[in-house]
Amino acid sequence: MMPALVRYDRSREDLVQRSIEARGLCSRPVLAAMRKVRRELYVPEELREFAYEDSPLPIGEGQTISQPYIVALMLEAARLEGGERVLEIGTGCGYSAAVAAEIASEVYTIERLPVLARRAEHLLWRQGYRNVHVRHGDGTLGWPDAAPFDAILVTAAGPRVPQALRNQLAVGGTLVIPVSGPAGRQRLKRVTRRTETDYVEELLADVVFVPLIGAEGWRDDMPARSA
Repeated sequence: MMPALVRYDRSREDLVQRSIEARGLCSRPVLAAMRKVRRELYVPEELREFAYEDSPLPIGEGQTISQPYIVALMLEAARLEGGERVLEIGTGCGYSAAVAAEIASEVYTIERLPVLARRAEHLLWRQGYRNVHVRHGDGTLGWPDAAPFDAILVTAAGPRVPQALRNQLAVGGTLVIPVSGPAGRQRLKRVTRRTETDYVEELLADVVFVPLIGAEGWRDDMPARSA
């Protein structure tokens, strides 16, 4: 019988080739990071056999680990090349932060659910990610004392781009966030800060994410939706 680690390694390589490269993503740093991070460690043990399917999976607390393609898409959209300071909103299980940490110099990630924040912090530490900093709190307000950030990644859909996150984006930096539109449709948006006051916005893709809860997001009684 093939050892589990070898089987997972082969499945991860197949996922990157079949579901990420074949769909047009080509960032070398992102592809290398996706090939390295062991997604099976970030999902519940009873779901590990599904870790390398290109789909979200439940992680508890009504939340999900994002589809691998979407993780790669957001990182490529953020134009990560190496050495950046990154803010992530929505830590979840810590998988996306781990992938970002393989590229960026520092990753700051905020999770509103304390159980998930503690679990992710412990797992990331065990995996050796000393450049990932986890905080429990309202992600829509960002992390002011660590700003500015070269990239901000939001893994939940809000009604608009939070102003606090715009303010914490470095000039020349990129913010990637799903935003809800008419009839609940969500679009992935990229915001690039060109000057202190000038921002350029682009729509990238249709997506489905859980709601962004917080002072500059939705109320806490919004129904959960899978990423």
